[in-house]
This record gives sequence, structure tokens and C-alpha cells, in this order.
Amino acid sequence: MDRFTSMAVFVRAADLGSFAAAAEAMHMSPQMVAKHVVHLEDRLGTTLLHRTTRRQSLTDVGRAYYERCRLILTEAEAADDLAHAMKTQPKGVLRVNAPVTFGAFQLAPFVSRYLQRFPDMQVDLTLNDRFIDPLEDGFEVIIRIGAIEDSALIAHPLAPYRLIAAAAPAYLAARGTPATPADLAQHDCLAYASWSPSSASCRWVFTKDDRSEEVRAKGRVRVNDWKALLQAALDGFGITLGPVSVLLPEIAAGRLVRVLPDYEGPARPMHILYPAGRRPTVKVKSFVEAVLGEFGERPAEAT
Repeated sequence: MDRFTSMAVFVRAADLGSFAAAAEAMHMSPQMVAKHVVHLEDRLGTTLLHRTTRRQSLTDVGRAYYERCRLILTEAEAADDLAHAMKTQPKGVLRVNAPVTFGAFQLAPFVSRYLQRFPDMQVDLTLNDRFIDPLEDGFEVIIRIGAIEDSALIAHPLAPYRLIAAAAPAYLAARGTPATPADLAQHDCLAYASWSPSSASCRWVFTKDDRSEEVRAKGRVRVNDWKALLQAALDGFGITLGPVSVLLPEIAAGRLVRVLPDYEGPARPMHILYPAGRRPTVKVKSFVEAVLGEFGERPAEAT
């Protein structure tokens, strides 16, 4: 017989005062109640209940055992409740990896709002631009910019990571405003260093009327951190090519001016991913759905 079931029957019999009452409450026969109690007594080698035809009472050992059984059954019920809650409500620590610029400027503020919605969640967010293997590095959710080739990951598309060109008004007043991508050859361009690790120039691609034009942008400042690169642009050191989400607020505030507004800047695919081959936990599913709601593709995305 199952020990926990026998404990539950014993506790109910002690609480209700008879096997018959326990049997009715637990939808079993009085004989089965008796079998469960005898099973415990045989296992323990002692009597738990004094039984007569008229009444029953706990022995000294039975009273101590009864208290422990109640505690064990309460803890077991609490464990079941916790498991059920974790199946329906996100709870626990979620390890997330994301690119540095997107993570710092967009994902981190989103995570703060997400945690306000789900107070039992914790997010361990790591930002870097290197390739991550979630199985080796222990990440449960990954956001990647660029093409996805890993079949071991389930990928959901997000809105493309779009880039536009911008510069400070003072820089454009002093150096002029480029009218075409080719004009950038006469300007100082602020390059994101990790995109051009082995060259003093980097390739910027612009599109207009389905025709692409590539420019090798050169300048005196190359930085591997976009906050520093943004500051260089604000300080008037040149024209930068950066994420729409970062540059549009600066353009709206008048601190930067969009350059080549008639051209589409580069757009790279972006996805949120998690390991395939296993059912996602509630916390993973909750976070992925929230990210898709915030950063998913929209029919008419502003650029």
C-alpha cells in the first residue's frame, strides 16, 4: 500500500473518530480504512489506535505519529500547490542573453516592466555580441540579430533591427549635408567597431527604389560601445549609422538630424529563441510571449 495514502487515511480516522466516518469521507469501505491503519501498524511494529466496538482512541505512539503525519501531509499538499502554481504562473529565475545595444536601450527597460507584472519572476540578463550556445552556456532565452541557422533552437521573428544615419546639427552646418550615400565618402563617419574588426572602414548599405548602394564609411572615431558612439555623434564628431530605436528620440529632441532620409538603411532580421526538443516552461513561455508583444513585427512599423 502507498504510505502517504495510509497516512492520510489514518489521520482522517483519528480526526473523525471512527473507521466508518473516515470511510464515508474518503469514499472507501470501512474494511479498506482498517487495512490502511493495520498496514501502518505492521510497518511500525506498534499499535496506533486502541479500537473497541464502541470507540477508538490514539495510543501515545499513535498521538505522536498523528502529529508528524499531519505535518508531512500538509507539506506534501503545499508542494503540490507550488508545482501547480508554477505550471500556471511564471515564477523563478530566467536566464536571458541579448545583444549589447538592443539589450541596453530596449530590452532592459522592457524587463523592468515585465518584472512589475510578475513579482515572482527574476531575470538574469547577460548582454554581449558573441555567438551563444544556450545549451552550453545555460541560457533559457536568447535574442539574436542576424540570420538563424541553428536547428536546435525554436525561433520566433521580431521586428527587423533597422538602422538609420544621423548627425549633430553643428556637424552638418560645418561640413554640409550628404544628398546621396556616395557623398559620405567626404564625411567623417562614426563606425561601430565590432562590425568592422579588421579594417579602418566599414560597409554601410542604403536602399532606394529597390536599388542598393554600398559605402565604405571612414572616420576618426571607431567605438565598440553604442552609448559612446552616440555621444560622439551628439558631440559633432561625424555621421553615425545606428538603431532606429536609439536615434529617433535624439532626432525628435533636435539633438541629431536624420541624414539621407530618402534612403532605407540596413535592416537585419532579429529573433527570440529557446532550445528545441523540450516543452517550454511557463516562465519561458510567458517571457517569450511578452517580448513578441512588445517587439514583434507590426504591419506598419515606423522607421
